[in-house]
Amino acid sequence: MTIDRSKKATAAKAGKENREPDATRRSAYWRGIRAEWIAEAILRLKLYRILARRYSAPGGEIDIIAARGNVVAFVEVKHRSNLELARVSITHRKRQRISRAARHWLARHPRSAAKVLRGDAVFLAPRTWPVHEENVFELALS
Repeated sequence: MTIDRSKKATAAKAGKENREPDATRRSAYWRGIRAEWIAEAILRLKLYRILARRYSAPGGEIDIIAARGNVVAFVEVKHRSNLELARVSITHRKRQRISRAARHWLARHPRSAAKVLRGDAVFLAPRTWPVHEENVFELALS
């Protein structure tokens, strides 16, 4: 009996009482992967060519890097309970992280640096069509 109480007290101190962190995190991870698949399909339908998925660099990550014509888009995918929450979820800190990863990607792909570079987003919410918005945020590339 004392073992159960001590485990419960430890869990309560850690703020994890009545929660299954592994299942919650796993579910959020797969929701994010699904949202990125949908976003990629939307971009392909708009004739974008996918250059990279889940590009990770020191200090940042980009969900999708896509190109169409003379444009390279660094795309952030956001899935929330409604589109407005998705729109406001790209914070200043997130924009900095995307810009840092974009600089890293451009250093590895110097030919793309001469193209038009944009910070796009695809917003998803239940029971609505996905929305691709161009030039949602400014990339800090210098």
